[in-house]
Amino acid sequence: MVSKKTLSAAAERSNMARVWSKPIHIVSTVVFLSILFLLTVPARAATETILHSFACGTTDGCNPEAGVVFDTQGNLYGTTSNGGANNVGIVFKLTPSGDWSILHSFACTPTDGCYPEAGVVLDSKGNLYGTTSSGGAEGGGTVFEVSASGIETTLHNFTCGTDGCYPTGAIVLDSKENLYSTTEVGGANGGGTVFGLVPSTGALTTLYSFSCGTDGCFPLAGVVRDSKGNLYGTTYSGGASGFGTVFKVTPSGTETVIHSFTPNGEDGFYPEAGVILDSEDNVDGTTDRGGVVGLGSMFKVTPSGAETVIHSFKGGADGISPANAGLARDQKGNLYGATYYGGTVDLGIVFELTPSGTETVLHSFDRNGTDGYSPYAGVAVDGKGNLYGTTLNGGGSTNCGLSGCGTVFKIVP
Repeated sequence: MVSKKTLSAAAERSNMARVWSKPIHIVSTVVFLSILFLLTVPARAATETILHSFACGTTDGCNPEAGVVFDTQGNLYGTTSNGGANNVGIVFKLTPSGDWSILHSFACTPTDGCYPEAGVVLDSKGNLYGTTSSGGAEGGGTVFEVSASGIETTLHNFTCGTDGCYPTGAIVLDSKENLYSTTEVGGANGGGTVFGLVPSTGALTTLYSFSCGTDGCFPLAGVVRDSKGNLYGTTYSGGASGFGTVFKVTPSGTETVIHSFTPNGEDGFYPEAGVILDSEDNVDGTTDRGGVVGLGSMFKVTPSGAETVIHSFKGGADGISPANAGLARDQKGNLYGATYYGGTVDLGIVFELTPSGTETVLHSFDRNGTDGYSPYAGVAVDGKGNLYGTTLNGGGSTNCGLSGCGTVFKIVP
């Protein structure tokens, strides 16, 4: 794949280790570690089902970069970054019975965005909110709403000025259902922003503009919110060593770096994904690179800033490169995620990490004609412990060539 939008020099820097260039920056390490690490990683019997195979070149979506969310009835919602009526992405719905529908096909016009790289979030009325990384009135991306009946409204057109540019992170809601997220670049200093938006009016507030110094630079993912209204996220670069940060932004817009990543032989670096919070406001997340052998890590950061690497991916049967895949937590405290490479045939895995630190591979993706592969995003966990997610490539559609168009999958551990 190639980048879908014309990027500024700053945006190109922010995309160095993203999906478009993964085969370049990781292939030599993969070959080396396939020889060095003939690992036996614990695996548990799990059943994977392909719920939908995307069909590029049709009105269907193509190449989902984000994961899925579900409502109280078990319907799944998500986006694809390509495909649809105009080949610039869709918002989709998939019911538990397998009924598939496209709620919106983006048009890449002055009144509509295009190329949604993040997923969607639901409010209490069943409305969906998300971002597009390009398009809109100024070409800098949009925040959109899709109603329960499928009507799409652009809530904000990014100008690539102080409001930011190229939003690629997911939306999070507060108790009043106001929206919060990030832009990859732009803002007062060009290094991206954290913003809030009131959906009823479209009023956007830039809460923080990154300076690309010790405060961080280029937030690729969205943010999460604690009970006090503080927002937490990651920047891909910047920080004390230039290799990314975990940050906190208060409701009043004060930013604090709670961890700066350093390639010191154990710490991860270049976090592409966002974070999750536990009940004690510890922050859990992933890095695309770094860790003990340089193939990515999972980390925990306490509110006081103490960081622990809770797992380093090691290649072979283990995963390689969590990419944009953040973590999800079940009711027992187990963490779940995915990696873009690794597994039995090096096409990615879905894994579980217990609170005691034991990693188990639940599924290794395989290019077998129907299975997807290369999951770029993380997974969602329902109340029964079932996992749902997407793969960037693969699937059973016959018009997608060797690489495939991607899938929506379900895994029953």
